[in-house]
Amino acid sequence: MPLSVAVAGASGYAGGELLRILTAHPDLEVRTVTAFSNAGQPLVSVQPHLRSLSHLTLVETTAENLRGHDVVFLALPHGKSGAITAELPDDVLVVDCGADHRLTDEADWATFYGGEFFGAWTYGLPELLHGGTGGRQRDELVGAKRIAVPGCNVTAITLGLAPGVAAGVVESTDIVSVLAVGPSGAGKALKTHLLASEMLGSASAYGVGGTHRHVPEVQQNLRLAGATEVRLSFTPVLVPMARGILATTTATLAPGVSAHDVRAAWERAYAAEPFVHLLPEGEFPRTADTIGANTCLIGLAVDEAAERVVVVSALDNLVKGTAGAAVQAANLALGLAETTGLSVDGVAP
Repeated sequence: MPLSVAVAGASGYAGGELLRILTAHPDLEVRTVTAFSNAGQPLVSVQPHLRSLSHLTLVETTAENLRGHDVVFLALPHGKSGAITAELPDDVLVVDCGADHRLTDEADWATFYGGEFFGAWTYGLPELLHGGTGGRQRDELVGAKRIAVPGCNVTAITLGLAPGVAAGVVESTDIVSVLAVGPSGAGKALKTHLLASEMLGSASAYGVGGTHRHVPEVQQNLRLAGATEVRLSFTPVLVPMARGILATTTATLAPGVSAHDVRAAWERAYAAEPFVHLLPEGEFPRTADTIGANTCLIGLAVDEAAERVVVVSALDNLVKGTAGAAVQAANLALGLAETTGLSVDGVAP
């Protein structure tokens, strides 16, 4: 019998993507969907593409409505999940797609988010390398009951660069990452700068100068991968594509390291990974090739003149960047095959 699932924040983009993935999951059954302002409406009135879930009605997002399920997925704005999850039983698997439980450092939370600090949960990036031990984050997810899903930009940068940090082939004190990002990552709420008339034919940077909230999370991950100090200049750029992230990350080449050494580090890291794929030498990914798939595609080069490694990583911010990552981590926590209900095939054109 499938495990029962509740999805909080089901009227948003991340919640909708969770539901789309879960409809094809053989071991999980969505029984409750919740929302705030959209509570009381049929789910299909706000997620009209989810025809197979037309029997569901959105109910209010409360701990009472979320109790009684085997698995609870939260797709809520930051600051909204901490208080609710504190009221859920310890034996329920809770997977938070928001930021409330990602950071381990309370000072980082205060600086970049503010408000009450709810503490860190088991981090939901299975492929993240643990420097020095040779392990990966997936080992920590087995049997977990509280999981924090990474930020989408964080996933693109971390998966792109962590192999080089873990292998010691790049310097972690001079990292520059520029990301082309689709607006669905900003959520479904109406915002003037995200209107089509404002975005089409334009690109604009935001979170400039080290102010983006994902900065400390990337630093946290790269330290786990083996870095003692991380200096990161991270600039996201909003571009007119509905979904997707293309991250171009560069770092100084470590002394005495060859281009062969660099490629070998990434090949070792991802050779057996089902959802992270290193492309052949000279090939670089497009966001279009990841849409709808739980994949991160990576292209790799060494700029000999600049003595820098260049990593280009692409993913769908709503799948591998959020909802797919949540289901992948939940599979591990529940003892299911990690790939259950998840696809490596994108949608084209």
